[in-house]
Amino acid sequence: MITVSKNNSGDFQSIQSAINSLNEQGGIIYIKNGIYKERVEITTDNITLIGESADNTIITYDYHASMLMEDGSKRGTFRSYTFLVHANHFNAFNITFENSSGFGKQVGQAIAVYAEGDYITFKNCRILGHQDTLFTGPLPKKENMPGGFIGPTEFSKRSVGRQLYEDCYICGEVDFIFGSATAYFKNCELYALNRNEPINSYYTAPSTYEEEKYGYVFEHCRLTGNCPNKTVMLSRPWRIYAKAVFIRCEMSGQIMDEGFHDWNKKESHDTCYYAEYKCFGEGYKPNLRPDYIHQLTDSEALEYTKENVLKW
Repeated sequence: MITVSKNNSGDFQSIQSAINSLNEQGGIIYIKNGIYKERVEITTDNITLIGESADNTIITYDYHASMLMEDGSKRGTFRSYTFLVHANHFNAFNITFENSSGFGKQVGQAIAVYAEGDYITFKNCRILGHQDTLFTGPLPKKENMPGGFIGPTEFSKRSVGRQLYEDCYICGEVDFIFGSATAYFKNCELYALNRNEPINSYYTAPSTYEEEKYGYVFEHCRLTGNCPNKTVMLSRPWRIYAKAVFIRCEMSGQIMDEGFHDWNKKESHDTCYYAEYKCFGEGYKPNLRPDYIHQLTDSEALEYTKENVLKW
């Protein structure tokens, strides 16, 4: 196991240097407490990062979509990440991943974690940002505007991987969990940030592929934040086949009675799949949800266990 430490007590002082030292077989990297201001990229399979503590092992950077590149073009969403994993069989434990750029009104999109691959796991991690905090790749099959997907996986094969987020804290504002992966969130807290807008936050914006059975599943998660009551939406469809299911989640009073927004895509009422099951809290108003939102039966809910969704 390789050790990274800011105080020169390990094998490396930077996380990227430790990653670059691994061969194609991957390996385990232990990261001691410290603030690591660096962009980290992982493109090799079978790598595990273990932090000393989630609160004090921090990877942070401040790239954002509005900043200018050397050629005068804007960086855009998908080149704004602090941490990129484009690999399979990746694990992260006890680490904070942060994009410190600030609110989307000032800087636009700013990804903290760009995760694409199969068998990706984040446990006891903190993923911090504002607009577009966590991208769960792959990208949608087609961009809406030319150049909209410029970034590390723009030309990669679109392959839907399975991702697990367990005991994590994820915060942001607009669409702060988004993408096309099959992703299971268990015992996580999703924290919505106040923008002083009529709709302050959208927790999720899935772009699930039409042929995929599962998109996002949230089990025993807490949906909280610092927004006024009834100013937050659970989800809106980045693409019209979006799928998101909330199982036994605690929903704060910040969530609007309708819960879900169609992003002015009326056709998504027939194509997306949004569902809830035995959630609770002030924000859970099943009788006030739009008629295209499903309230699962006991037997239907059995389809959405972690074992069924991920099949690891």
